[in-house]
Amino acid sequence: MAVSKIEHLGIMVTELERSIAFYTEVLGMEHTYTLPHTNGVIKLAFLSFPGSTETEIELIENYNGNLPAEGKVHHAAFTVDDIEAEFERIQSLGVPLRDTEITTLPNGARYFFLYGPDGELLELFQPGNKK
Repeated sequence: MAVSKIEHLGIMVTELERSIAFYTEVLGMEHTYTLPHTNGVIKLAFLSFPGSTETEIELIENYNGNLPAEGKVHHAAFTVDDIEAEFERIQSLGVPLRDTEITTLPNGARYFFLYGPDGELLELFQPGNKK
């Protein structure tokens, strides 16, 4: 098979710098680079996790401000080691939450959803058993 992994997930944003700050300060990502699109209107910023450039988030400014936060891609999920600690940390930062509690799946996986600066739906996810 020629496809081997997810390269990046593109998220449309209204203010690139505000979103870069959110993804770096709240989710701990590193801003690797920003570049203009060849059309001269769209700006792109790429972020990844420290020491792990396998998959990136691409923030896209000036593409289409009329799309709903919940569009073709429902949400982006990020793996965490301690879901309770992350739930408390996100609450302490005043980041808007969709969920008022952590959900536990039958396999032990646990998660909750929060909103990014443009209303994009984000999930913090602690994996369970793969069975």
